[in-house]
Amino acid sequence: MPEKQTLKRARKAKRAGRAPSTQAGEFVREEIHHVREGKHGARSTKQAIAIGLSKARSSGVKLGRPPASAKRSTKKSAASAAKAGRSRKKTSASRSQAARRRLKREPRSVVSRKALSRQARTAARRRPASARKTAARKAVRTKGPAQRRAAARKAARTRKRRASA
Repeated sequence: MPEKQTLKRARKAKRAGRAPSTQAGEFVREEIHHVREGKHGARSTKQAIAIGLSKARSSGVKLGRPPASAKRSTKKSAASAAKAGRSRKKTSASRSQAARRRLKREPRSVVSRKALSRQARTAARRRPASARKTAARKAVRTKGPAQRRAAARKAARTRKRRASA
């Protein structure tokens, strides 16, 4: 069950007219915190994100379907989580305990800054350059002049570092 704060933040995002993925981001964030504080682990960064998305779906966030290239089991679990979001049936205690017990044995390092950065980079690499460019342009529009300047400085630093390497 997601924390009250997470639900509150997700609802606030919905009221502000944010995209479902932004609302779901709150649940993913919560999941990353859970792993970091040692509540449980995850097999991979992708799994930690998937748990968060699943919680978002079962909390009623209207997320899209997994891609056609996703595994059959992934599609099935996403459908069942979305169904749980429509009905208010509680997960049985034995099932929830079993899942928690399995996750407790998994590593915690999968949500380190380094691991999350690697995951973000590989996910971005899978998208075409045009999609990345559009996202960057949209991000620029939401920044103020001070943030834009800081971002430009950071980009210049990165370019300099990569040129010397």
